[in-house]
Amino acid sequence: MTLLSVINEVCDIVSLDRFESIYGSNDPNAETMVALAQEAGEEIARRSDWRRLLKQQVAIISPMTLPADYQRMTPGGAVRTASGTCFRPIANSSQWAIVDGTASAQPYFFLRASQILFSPAAAGVGAVVDYVSKNWVLGDPYEERDTLKADDDGTVFPERLLCKGILWRWKRQKGLPYDDSLAEFEADLLQEINADRGVS
Repeated sequence: MTLLSVINEVCDIVSLDRFESIYGSNDPNAETMVALAQEAGEEIARRSDWRRLLKQQVAIISPMTLPADYQRMTPGGAVRTASGTCFRPIANSSQWAIVDGTASAQPYFFLRASQILFSPAAAGVGAVVDYVSKNWVLGDPYEERDTLKADDDGTVFPERLLCKGILWRWKRQKGLPYDDSLAEFEADLLQEINADRGVS
């Protein structure tokens, strides 16, 4: 499926004419559908650590600049030394100031702006950082990004979720009852998250 086929599937359900093309169209319905697709896709991508969004980066220097596609750390042990010891996260700058100024055998990390700071700094070289990418859109060829830009864009998650996410949002925007569509979306989202994790 593609963005165009997903939106046309929604059009079939809500009795709108199908589109030949979405991008470049001045049709207000096309613009609305693309905006709803972007909103739905962002939510679906945020709601789970989809396998295709899990990435890894090795720190060459300390501190390390976060990758351009960085969204968030994976939960539990996201940063490890080259020898496999987990860095403990520090949540605020005052704690970091104390930790960074104190010699410790336990490694720590702190996120500031677009960098990961390590303490001790030497332990950061070669550290492995597991993170979730923000790039949920699959473009062509082999392009991953976080914004829909073409009719033939795909997604890293099952595209039927995008269809259901657009549908309930469209109904809500038009003032129509959308509770059933939202409940169906939520049930399917949970099912697909479990399938992605290998849980049935």
